Amino acid sequence: MIFEALTVGFIATNCYIVGSDSTRKGMVIDPGAEAKTILKSIEKTGLSIELIVVTHSHFDHIGAVNSLKDATGARLAVGSGTEKQSPGAFVKLVAAMSGGSARIPEPDLFLKDGDKIDIDDLHFEVLFTPGHSPDEISLYGHGVLFSGDTLFNAGIGRTDFPGCSYKQLESSIKTKLYILPDNTIVYPGHGPATTIGDEKRGNPFIR
Repeated sequence: MIFEALTVGFIATNCYIVGSDSTRKGMVIDPGAEAKTILKSIEKTGLSIELIVVTHSHFDHIGAVNSLKDATGARLAVGSGTEKQSPGAFVKLVAAMSGGSARIPEPDLFLKDGDKIDIDDLHFEVLFTPGHSPDEISLYGHGVLFSGDTLFNAGIGRTDFPGCSYKQLESSIKTKLYILPDNTIVYPGHGPATTIGDEKRGNPFIR
């Protein structure tokens, strides 16, 4: 599996480029900002991007979607709850200040719990993990988890925004993520990678 991790934008969002070694086709997860930087990394990998996946619709995860979609022609996939979300005035303002967008184009795919994402020989399962955001999804496959802002290294996503719920986030983590193998590598939306086992043992917010 081809894998590149970038940290973009002033909130330091992790953007991931994942692709097939055999066919050189791939996807981008959470292009939050700095479209030119992401496109340069894609060019370096030699991948043809077929899909852009957004783990949730907060502005720091979608700021470069429009530019990336225009440049690659890739389809856009989002959690099925995204169609119910609408950015508020503050979110629009901060997104504009960061040089990104608070809105994304009309998605090509709405993903729900249990759906599969297939990029040739790469296969990922969609896990619906709301709490930090009502439309949050995570992706699991090939021994790795892309957790968005649900689970961090020694942390969890904020739950003090409108539409957030700590109880919902706790349930998502315990029933969807902590049941995965302990050696699963977790690539979060912010901060360094971790493993499911390490978080089960040491996460101070949810054990």
